[in-house]
Amino acid sequence: MPEGRIEHVNLTVSNIPRSAQLFKDLLGWEERWRGPASHGGETMHVGNATSYLALYYDGATHEGQIKGKPMNHVGLLVDDLDAAEAVVRDQGLKPFGHDDYEPGKRFYFFDWDGIEFEVVSYG
Repeated sequence: MPEGRIEHVNLTVSNIPRSAQLFKDLLGWEERWRGPASHGGETMHVGNATSYLALYYDGATHEGQIKGKPMNHVGLLVDDLDAAEAVVRDQGLKPFGHDDYEPGKRFYFFDWDGIEFEVVSYG
């Protein structure tokens, strides 16, 4: 049976530098690539050597759209849940849905574009 992993998730955001900085601070990631998107607009890949988020901006406001759908959320694994929550709060975002569950702990937050993230720790 083949084994795989998530290599990237592509997200449309309203401000690439702001969103990129959140993930740099939250996950210790770096900018991997930035340039024109294949269908117009621009994209930045922010991540590590094995995975990343492709942050895409097409210049549109997307007002009136249902945000975060059909994608439900993006799961982010961290080693220090309290430190991660502090980063989210420092960015002016509101954590919610805190839960202890088998095998770890988690919380959720929505970013400025209505994208939902689940932050988990198994330590």
